[in-house]
Amino acid sequence: MTPWTNPKALKMQLMRLWERGELLRDAVTGHVRFPLRMTLKSPNSADITDHFDAVRAWTAEWTTVDSVRIEWQEVRHRVQGAQKLPASAWVETMADALAWLGKRREWDLFWAQVSATRQTHPALLSWLEKRPLQALELCTEWPRLLAVVAWIVDHPRPSIYLRQVDLPGMHSKFIETHRSVLADLFDLVLPPTAIDATKTGVNQFAARYGFLDKPLRVRFRVLDPAIQAMPGSTCPDVTLDADSFSRLTLPVKHIFITENETNFLAFPQVREAIVIFGAGYGWEALARSHWLKNCSIHYWGDIDTHGFAILDQLRGHFSHVESLLMDRSTLEAHSPFWGREDAPQRSNLHRLTPTELGLYNDLRDNCIREGLRLEQEHLGFGWVNKRMDGWLVED
Repeated sequence: MTPWTNPKALKMQLMRLWERGELLRDAVTGHVRFPLRMTLKSPNSADITDHFDAVRAWTAEWTTVDSVRIEWQEVRHRVQGAQKLPASAWVETMADALAWLGKRREWDLFWAQVSATRQTHPALLSWLEKRPLQALELCTEWPRLLAVVAWIVDHPRPSIYLRQVDLPGMHSKFIETHRSVLADLFDLVLPPTAIDATKTGVNQFAARYGFLDKPLRVRFRVLDPAIQAMPGSTCPDVTLDADSFSRLTLPVKHIFITENETNFLAFPQVREAIVIFGAGYGWEALARSHWLKNCSIHYWGDIDTHGFAILDQLRGHFSHVESLLMDRSTLEAHSPFWGREDAPQRSNLHRLTPTELGLYNDLRDNCIREGLRLEQEHLGFGWVNKRMDGWLVED
């Protein structure tokens, strides 16, 4: 293969401008890029001497290219005589570039997006300039996205659920599906007073812009038959929204939290206690329940790095939490059931007791075995009951 620029390589130069969004961006900014001189590497005198046939074939290729204007230069060679070679290549207009790349339809679609945006919400032009290729992918949805933007401008912080937004030709899940791009657009058109800047990310989209969000829920079981949480029901399995849970007035002194549903359902009966089905790394639902600060709280998670990280996070809300069945003796007693943690937690944890921290560090640093974990569901309930002796309700 010769080192000289051929029409295919020149076209790739132009395609890279398209793939970087540069050509589409010109539709927003009005930047005049054409005529555009392309980079063209041509044969030199030595090439004519050593590869004359190849030079002639290369030159012939350029005579068939329609979308590029070639400037020719006559080179006088001592052996081959006068030779006419391409000296520079120009793409004269955007239309020529689009024709050569086969992108005329895409350009027209994006131009329509830019025009509609300029007429309705010019503040969004900066987003089109920044993300032209993403915008082009959304061209069929763009009219509906603009309609949602117009609606939120007229209804800032609406206090309704996302699916309650009722616009012609838009299904109820449209906003949920496009939360990421709508967040960018809303930030450009809404005043700061209509945006809760402390809420970030797709999962906090509703809270950021004043929509109602699905209520956080807390699932718990009453562990003491003497506690009548629901008339006529002994030790019920109850799910409440977080606000209702925060207002409970049960005669409870002990809270147990476990991450495994079977362990939650089979948790033994304990005096003056409830067990909560945990939420992994999310404790927002419990954080507002200040009455828990007056109860002892025991967290039972997996004996692995993430189990201790969850315990550490929970202590960020309730500093008096104690770990349950997450100790070295429990780990060693269940060695036949040891498993492997695929992606261990590596960060330093600052809310663990010295004993917990020692075991966490041994797990994190692979001091016992690489990627060691013991999942809580592998503990037998004979072991659980033995460790909880003194708390259990007597038969």
